[in-house]
Order: sequence, then C-alpha cells, then structure tokens
Amino acid sequence: MEPMEHVRLSGGALKNWFIAQLQDSLAVGILWLVGLLIIGVPWAPFWAVLGAVLQFVPQVGAVLGVIGPVLVTMFKWGDWEHPVYVLILYAVIAVVDGFLLQPYLMKRTTKVPMWVSILAPIVLGMIIPFWGVLLAPPILAVLYTYRAKYANNQLKTLP
Repeated sequence: MEPMEHVRLSGGALKNWFIAQLQDSLAVGILWLVGLLIIGVPWAPFWAVLGAVLQFVPQVGAVLGVIGPVLVTMFKWGDWEHPVYVLILYAVIAVVDGFLLQPYLMKRTTKVPMWVSILAPIVLGMIIPFWGVLLAPPILAVLYTYRAKYANNQLKTLP
C-alpha cells in the first residue's frame, strides 16, 4: 500500500469518526435542552449548547456541562430537589449516550460494532487511564477501516 493511501484511508476514517461525534453532540444537546426546559432551568438553551460543545471532551466534558445547570437551580430555587433533578437528567443522558447513541452512531458511520465501541474505552481506560478513553473511538474507527480494506482485498484475490 502506498503511503498516501494510508493517509487517505486513515483520514477518511477519522472524518467519519468526527461526523459521528458531531451527531452525538447534537443529540446530547437536544436531550439537555428538552430535559432542562421540562425542569424549568433558566438559560436552558445556553446550558444545552454548552453541554453539546463539552461533549467533545471525554469524561470531563460531561461533568463540566452539568455544573452550571446545577448551580443555577441551587441559586434560583434554594432547595435540594431541583439540583437533584438536574443530576438525574445528567445520569439519564450519560447512560443513553454511552450505551445507545455513541455505539449506534459509531456503528453507522465507522462500521465499528456496538459491543466493541462500548467495551474498548473501558478496557483502554483501565490500561491507559485518561488517554485510553480519549483515544479509543478514533483508534477503533481507523482499525475497522483497515479491517474492511483488508477484507475487500482478500475477496478480490479469491478466484
């Protein structure tokens, strides 16, 4: 394989991963918006956009995205119930995103099986704590692109 073909193949895989990440961020932003509007959090559209943008930062981004709405609800209502509602919303979004949205979008755009996109960040996160989780999705996208390319080449060489 020529070096430029490697660059093209890897670049295409990373482009597809980035598209999946954009779609995931948009979906998470919509979930935040709907949930925050139901709870009645002030500036819900702002917090939803911030949550969508911070979705690009693995692990830490989602936590940073929930701090603002929790603080706003604490100061607005002065009780413990409304911040707990926001934390419950955060937990629901994290579960839906981690176990449904991201694996589905990765499978659809980069052809990575759902079980691999759930398991790989966990395993790599244990091996290389922060970087494993950060790098697992783009690495998977590139690996499965090369795997598909290799499978196509094997089929072409069959008589």
